[in-house]
Amino acid sequence: MNIIQNFYDSLAVRYDRLFQDWDEEVKDQARILDRLFGEFGLERGARVLDCACGIGTQAIGLAGLGYQVTASDISEKELAEAGKRAAERGASIRFAHADFRALSGTFPGAFDLVMAMDNALPHMLTREDLEAAVRSMTGRARPGGLLAVSIRDYDRLLEDRPPYSPPYIHKTEAGQRVSFQTWDWEGDIYRLTQYIIEDEKALQVSRFECAYRAVRRQELTELLRESGCREVWWKFPEETGFYQPVVIARK
Repeated sequence: MNIIQNFYDSLAVRYDRLFQDWDEEVKDQARILDRLFGEFGLERGARVLDCACGIGTQAIGLAGLGYQVTASDISEKELAEAGKRAAERGASIRFAHADFRALSGTFPGAFDLVMAMDNALPHMLTREDLEAAVRSMTGRARPGGLLAVSIRDYDRLLEDRPPYSPPYIHKTEAGQRVSFQTWDWEGDIYRLTQYIIEDEKALQVSRFECAYRAVRRQELTELLRESGCREVWWKFPEETGFYQPVVIARK
């Protein structure tokens, strides 16, 4: 997991530069997820474990809506950034360092919802690691509880394996920020390089590298069912308003 830790440790203090307004993104995503989870019977006040919380983009927003949020991540620096941001915004969240392949060692209790958003699971470069992560997450959900995972639409991306993602261009009072990714494919695994160009008072270019495995929907559906989930649904951006496909599963 060193490459993942290094990627997010390095990106932690610049992650919010990927958005026009990170605070507004937190609120927008919370509203979308709250509505989505409500479709499956989850109510505000439910116990939520965000096991790939990053700097708190989903955890902070959901806590602000009244969910009882516990959050973990593999990156100590992202956890520190998330804790600082939660405190600044008055969000009550328990943070802990944890590998989402081994959650039971950190969290002995059960949750109403266990989630991993923002394409976190595809960091697992082998089926064995992906299976371990799915089983670990399912193990922390109570009977009848939910799992929620968002990933890129790899079924579509694998048709032509694009070499880059379209750039995001954010205008600011001092200039503009541009972010984009290049993707170097080897089979179903791709090496990602994230660039953030800040052309404001001074020009600054940041570069971060990581790797992912393109996980097809069928593979993830099978692993969720094998791990003990009895129902699995896929929800797409045109339905939800969330920027990635989301899979919801009930244990």
